[in-house]
Amino acid sequence: MTTNDTVTLEQQRQRRKRVNRIKTGIILTIVIWMLASLLAIILLSVQVVRLNHRIERLEAALNGSVSADVTFVDTEDAGDVLETDTQAASGTQLDYDKIETGIDTPDNMAEPGDMHQVYLTFNGTPNENTMAILDVLKEYQVKATFFVDGNASEEMREVYKRIVEDGHTLGMHSYSNQFSTIYASTDAFYEDYSKISDYLEQVTGEKSLYYRFPGGSSNEISNVNMAEFVHILNENQITYYDWNVSAGDAAADYSVEDIVLNVTEGVSKYKTSVVLLHDGEDKSTTVEALGPLIEALLEMDAQILPIDENTKVIQYIKAESVE
Repeated sequence: MTTNDTVTLEQQRQRRKRVNRIKTGIILTIVIWMLASLLAIILLSVQVVRLNHRIERLEAALNGSVSADVTFVDTEDAGDVLETDTQAASGTQLDYDKIETGIDTPDNMAEPGDMHQVYLTFNGTPNENTMAILDVLKEYQVKATFFVDGNASEEMREVYKRIVEDGHTLGMHSYSNQFSTIYASTDAFYEDYSKISDYLEQVTGEKSLYYRFPGGSSNEISNVNMAEFVHILNENQITYYDWNVSAGDAAADYSVEDIVLNVTEGVSKYKTSVVLLHDGEDKSTTVEALGPLIEALLEMDAQILPIDENTKVIQYIKAESVE
């Protein structure tokens, strides 16, 4: 074999080695990319499942169908909720662990022949639909309860006044209705509560004695134990109310028939029913459904009442357990 042949063979060997190295590099790159993609897909899938679960839980809370097995603090999903300032002082958390949950208590389950006491409650910032709801209630001579947010406009101040003047119960639903602000800390909650309490008293001349937590007392939005906020309300002699019947008008798409059916079916189960409705600007269907709903309840011989000191308290977290 000549020298040239030897050189040629060596060059071919080197070329094959380079090609093999390139092939190996390409294969390794593809394998690494595939593994990284698979890992990313798994991580994203886990996050999607967590978010879907959280959304389902939140929707359940907003629509009143909260499980009796409630988790009060969810720190896994940071979301847009601010971290808690501090948890309770040493030893206090043990008391909070004993909080009772659930609303289907045996003493409130209706038997044939029982009278149904129904409390229609509306969540939201006063608006034109609130005025329309007040008109319907006046027509049927029915009293209700309004858990309101803050609105400083002169026009809406008149709505607050009319709620009181018409004999309805005026409750608080926070001033800002910004969950991440209200539930950021006990100080933030107290500041918001004080603001709506003082504002309503200034506008109407009456102090509101009732409160409804945005999202309900068992919401999973707050990273502060909700019992902390219950304790603040207890100290200020404020009674908070959740609900045990939902009209279903928190949904994006609902009908008059949906509201009437949801409420009447729910009311039939209980002696005392606290009904969740909404009076937001997009709730014209709720306004439309209110007359037929009242008529359906009256046909059931139900008493329709405003919340007062005699109303059975409906709460997911029992306030007396966190004195």
